[in-house]
Amino acid sequence: MNAVPRFAATATGAPTPAMLAAWDRDGVLVIEDAVSHADCDSLIERSRAIVDDWDPTSGAAVFSTTAPRHAADRYFRESGDAIRVFLEDGAVDADGTLTRPKHAAVNKLGHAMHDLDPVFDRVSRRPTLAALACGLGLADPRLVQSMVIWKPPSIGGAVTCHQDATFLITDPPSVIGFWLALEDADAGNGCLFVIPGGHRGPLRQRFHEVGGELVTEALDSTPFDESATVPLPAPKGTLVVLHGTLPHGSAPNTSERSRMAYTLHAVDGAARWSAGNWLQRASDIPFHGFERSA
Repeated sequence: MNAVPRFAATATGAPTPAMLAAWDRDGVLVIEDAVSHADCDSLIERSRAIVDDWDPTSGAAVFSTTAPRHAADRYFRESGDAIRVFLEDGAVDADGTLTRPKHAAVNKLGHAMHDLDPVFDRVSRRPTLAALACGLGLADPRLVQSMVIWKPPSIGGAVTCHQDATFLITDPPSVIGFWLALEDADAGNGCLFVIPGGHRGPLRQRFHEVGGELVTEALDSTPFDESATVPLPAPKGTLVVLHGTLPHGSAPNTSERSRMAYTLHAVDGAARWSAGNWLQRASDIPFHGFERSA
């Protein structure tokens, strides 16, 4: 098992030579104390307020990577320029009715908090994050997707091993994921796991629109070497940066503790955004960079 090194956040956010070497070798960076606890708390508070204001009768969808029925759901497909609530599979009955309180039922929020909510906008567009994205090779970073992964106690679902470039397609591939621990994450409540160096392997699948339907297209049948997975415990405020082809996922949360995280994905505006991407925007809500004037 290859240990993944941990780094202290730099003053400007720009990666050090040691970080760049680890990025090239492992496809992942773990940066501790990258975001203040106060900013983490502000995202948690805002997330809870969004769920407080959400009326389950106004619309909802179950989200699961192990049984991805959401791909056929209009509520999911039209969430690229919205803020929507997605539920855990174990939180609804056969009729889709909630079987537990709202805050104990959420799988995630998605997918445009960074553009539509001022609290998420402020944290997402911090200059240190912009410097990190540019330092890792994005010539013209554009923020395309944001999610709060809820992982509620007892029923927080597993996220199967995957590559982000499967779901956010550019030519050439360019997506980078920024995963922020809003609460302490460890093996007990479903922390991330990665396959260090796995980003050098092929892209296995492409999730995109074909003939008006979202389909998962097989590109390479080589299985992930899940015996090589490494858990990434992450104290609150830790930022985990993920190469677009790095295999990663997370275990279910069967503990009595919550494990909230915020995920932001960026692509290079110099690359071509695929017309077949599941995530699409209305023409009046384009993708922005770290500066809103971009």
